[in-house]
Amino acid sequence: MPSSTKDLLNIYKYINLIKEALLKSNNDTLPITTDAIFWLLRQVKVAFMNDEMLVKTHPPIHICGDIHGQYKDLLNIFERTGYPSKTNRYIFLGDYVDRGTQSLEVILLLFCYKILFHKDVILLRGNHETSDISKIYGFYDECKRRASIKVWKSFVDIFNRMPIAASIGMSEHDPSPLMFCTHGGISPSLRFINEINDIKRPCDVPEQGLICDLLWSDPNPEKNVGWTPSDRGVSYLFGKNELEDFLERNNINVLVRAHQVVEDGYEFYCGRKLITIFSAPKYCGEFDNKGAIMKISPEFNCSFEIFE
Repeated sequence: MPSSTKDLLNIYKYINLIKEALLKSNNDTLPITTDAIFWLLRQVKVAFMNDEMLVKTHPPIHICGDIHGQYKDLLNIFERTGYPSKTNRYIFLGDYVDRGTQSLEVILLLFCYKILFHKDVILLRGNHETSDISKIYGFYDECKRRASIKVWKSFVDIFNRMPIAASIGMSEHDPSPLMFCTHGGISPSLRFINEINDIKRPCDVPEQGLICDLLWSDPNPEKNVGWTPSDRGVSYLFGKNELEDFLERNNINVLVRAHQVVEDGYEFYCGRKLITIFSAPKYCGEFDNKGAIMKISPEFNCSFEIFE
């Protein structure tokens, strides 16, 4: 939480200004000043460094997949399922920026809620929250056009401090993980999920290894072929046996991840042991996919909200 009433009022003011950005015809106008952006980034840096790299949480909670700068669709999610609060809790699985036209609005709004509700809004890092990828796929250009390269560099510094996984236990008093959440998937370098907390920050995403795999790997449609190089040119595809070994070794029931466009916004793999969530409908204006979020009730019942 912000340290003073003035800080609290500032954040709510910024939230209102960022929400109003949807109504403006000129997308190049920043919703808040660059000084306000730098102030928010200083605040959210503290919030992220108070998280472990593996964040432990509990239901009730909503899980959202890729947003990719589709700001209108993010607001639609909040209008349908409620804005973040202490009682309306969220995990986002990463990929907030790039491809869409309003990455700044998406990431700034989510950072505001992270500052306000530190333990109740969990923002995981995606493979696009890196300097190399965001420089190629749109966020760098958006920052340069609408703000400055210095703003982009400051965001990258925050990306390098974001957690990369979360576990969901039955309750606040019983944190033993039932679900494991990350952007991409599992890694041959990871035996037990608590090893994730050994990763030191700030950290960039290397071309191989544990961090890379958690953000980049995918389940293999050919389920029984072991670890194979990914068609993306980065990380691996993993099969049914690798997934089941990981879940059994960690006493986890389900892996929840994002990272891939799926037609109905969510998709099961290996029975229901892996769930892919993608929350950007009509992705990039090039797909006809739906978006979805996963809702986990206090009793740990799971359902899906679909967005078109």
